[in-house]
Amino acid sequence: MGAAFAIVERNGLALWLSGPHTSAAQPMPDGRIPEPGGWNRLVIEVPDVSAEVERLRSAGVVFRNEPLTGPGGTQVVLDDPSGNPVELFSAR
Repeated sequence: MGAAFAIVERNGLALWLSGPHTSAAQPMPDGRIPEPGGWNRLVIEVPDVSAEVERLRSAGVVFRNEPLTGPGGTQVVLDDPSGNPVELFSAR
């Protein structure tokens, strides 16, 4: 088995490529599963995912799932005001 995910960087832009063994591949609580073309999202690195979830929930932000811990760290997916997925991520 290869790496769970890879990060490709160029000129300050990082592209995260998640494989089938990452927390990003787990189904959402409503049963939706990742599929090509529908799970692209921005990733914002934060120092503490749990603290950000608490802060944002109190402001009314809707999350797609609860924080998950995988091979690289902890992540949670929220919806931006337009319904686009945004991942908050904190490395281990």
